[in-house]
Amino acid sequence: MDLYEYQAKDLFAAHGVPVLPGSVAHTPGEARAIAARLDQTVVVKAQVKTGGRGKAGGVKLAKTAEDAEAKAGAILGLDIKGHVTRKVLVTPASDIDEEYYVSFLLDRANRTFLAMASAEGGMEIEQLAVERPEALAKIPVDAIAGVDAAKAREIVAAGTFPAQVADQVVDVLVKLWRTFVEEDATLVEVNPLVRDPQGRVIALDGKVTLDDNASFRHPGHAELVDSEAEDPLEAKAKAKDLNYVKLDGQVGIIGNGAGLVMSTLDVVAYAGERWGGVKPANFLDIGGGASAEVMANGLEIILSDPDVRSVFVNVFGGITACDEVAKGIVRALEILGDEARKPLVVRLDGNNVDEGRRILAEANHQLVNVVDTMDNAADKAAELATTDLLAGSSNSTTSGA
Repeated sequence: MDLYEYQAKDLFAAHGVPVLPGSVAHTPGEARAIAARLDQTVVVKAQVKTGGRGKAGGVKLAKTAEDAEAKAGAILGLDIKGHVTRKVLVTPASDIDEEYYVSFLLDRANRTFLAMASAEGGMEIEQLAVERPEALAKIPVDAIAGVDAAKAREIVAAGTFPAQVADQVVDVLVKLWRTFVEEDATLVEVNPLVRDPQGRVIALDGKVTLDDNASFRHPGHAELVDSEAEDPLEAKAKAKDLNYVKLDGQVGIIGNGAGLVMSTLDVVAYAGERWGGVKPANFLDIGGGASAEVMANGLEIILSDPDVRSVFVNVFGGITACDEVAKGIVRALEILGDEARKPLVVRLDGNNVDEGRRILAEANHQLVNVVDTMDNAADKAAELATTDLLAGSSNSTTSGA
């Protein structure tokens, strides 16, 4: 789960990382009240989970409360890279003498943790990594040893931080690591970490990504979920413990195993090029031991997506037997009744495949198309996504396309 800037800075503050005060406003009037309370020049910052806010006009300086109200009015509702601004952070403006960069993240490729640091912060770190990779230090962190003062000094030295801020940055790194570990994060990032004219080092902006797999250890993290911005289908799938991600295509995808589902997305995208650019509508992995109930839940989620025009169920029976998948499909269609109007293309192979196909043939549902190979099934699903969904004549049961 990615956090908004204000949420990240709240976590930083809870672990002793120095941040500036500030509050979130949902209306221009609220922004004015916050600015009046702070009684100084403020920055009004769009709260969206993407970068490039400043370039898009989502970060503005305001010298008075009235100015803050006007600036908030200009930012609220602003679309920044597809993210609509629904709230702003109003925080004191800070004079900046120098900008730095620090982060801790999960290095999946090397199966370890990684610290990244640079005395040149402020710009997008991806840009710095490409244009001047030597300016960005990358230091592996042992998961057992973690980051103490000695390790933090190693990071500071590698990042070539000025001597006058070294001790403060060491303290920030130790506390930032504590945030990373104790909150079960996969990323904590400060960009920029700044030195102000008084010589204080402050985390001026922050990013945090929390590991949803550890949410059972953090009941309070549920309060960080933005229900307004969360996709309702993803929220519904999460409530049913389904591994689902909404995409922007027209072919719903269900598979068992992340690798198979990813391959299915690729095959559908390739087949869709022949049918006017049809694309996958979602990622849904029902897992290796999914029951008929799980299959039914997954199908119910996908069929309720208004963007979906056809569904491709691609299952290789192993732990998940094909007959259980077939039972789930039949049950889901019974539950949905007349609400199910989208054709299904089903490709079954592996454990109990004959029994699975027999169950589907016996049900003889007008929406179900049984196809024998993955490539043919993807092509059929893409084709059906381009047809009139209410034309029942195009949805007859087939075998081996």
